[in-house]
Amino acid sequence: MAINTDKNSYTVIFAAIMVVVVGSILAFAASSLKDRITENERFEKQQNILYAMGVNDNVDEGSVNFVSTDKVEDEFKSYIKEQLVIEGDKITEDDSAYLIDMKKQMAIAGKGGTAKLPLMIGEKDGKKYYIIPMYGKGLWDAIWGFIALDDKMVVQGVYFDHKGETPGLGANIKQRYFMDDFTGESILKGTEYAGIAVAKGNNDPLNNTKDDNEVDALAGATITGNGVSAMIKESLKLYKDYLQTVSAK
Repeated sequence: MAINTDKNSYTVIFAAIMVVVVGSILAFAASSLKDRITENERFEKQQNILYAMGVNDNVDEGSVNFVSTDKVEDEFKSYIKEQLVIEGDKITEDDSAYLIDMKKQMAIAGKGGTAKLPLMIGEKDGKKYYIIPMYGKGLWDAIWGFIALDDKMVVQGVYFDHKGETPGLGANIKQRYFMDDFTGESILKGTEYAGIAVAKGNNDPLNNTKDDNEVDALAGATITGNGVSAMIKESLKLYKDYLQTVSAK
């Protein structure tokens, strides 16, 4: 007997079958790729942390090139000597601290809770780097990054990224010329914590002045720049007590 494909019941049954089939395929694909996605996310964090402390594959003044994924795990183990979790007055070592979700921990801190704050200590050319993850809000969506400090609280490097800032404007926070401006800036004003502001009228477009706690703003990206300023200030403020013990040594 021929199936009447014009009936509503046929359409409903066919649609239901397709939903089940497609859903099963997508679920299988997601399950199959889960380990690969997790691995890629781990590699990306390792690359970003190393980039902030100056370990990268940059080939010229404008490039932003990470250590390749086939080398990054070994490089990470070589350069990152300690990973700490700061939880109130308690500090513990944890080799997977860098995987802690900073967005979640900042939300906990924002509600008055005790956050688990990851901090990586790296060494390069005999020098120590204190690398801190950051998370904030740009114009359209999330921004994040890492900042590497020496024991005097002077920035040795940064890496910024974003989810959906405007191409050619706010998206330029991940461009080399903007990130490089932070190197040499201090997060202290005298002995007090000040952060670093992305300032529209700092009158220092070449960023030659390194004791003003400011870098030059991005053209046409005031709100994203304000978000970067707030991200640095609010993220690092959570680490203030620990960083004071480092700078006092």
